[in-house]
Amino acid sequence: MRGGEAELRYLDGDFEVLKPGTHVVCAVTGQAIALEDLRYWSVARQEAYVNAVASLQAEDAGQTKDA
Repeated sequence: MRGGEAELRYLDGDFEVLKPGTHVVCAVTGQAIALEDLRYWSVARQEAYVNAVASLQAEDAGQTKDA
């Protein structure tokens, strides 16, 4: 993806741009996600996810670590 990676603060239902860029990287797949396409993230982990499946995988992995 052209352009730099953005740095975001993930909030409930929104995010704040800390460092401008065109995309973020999915914490599970490593896939670039254009900011305009970003729909899934974790406020607690401050991570972005490419889709709902990746979000659930991260949640499952987090629960395994906590157990």
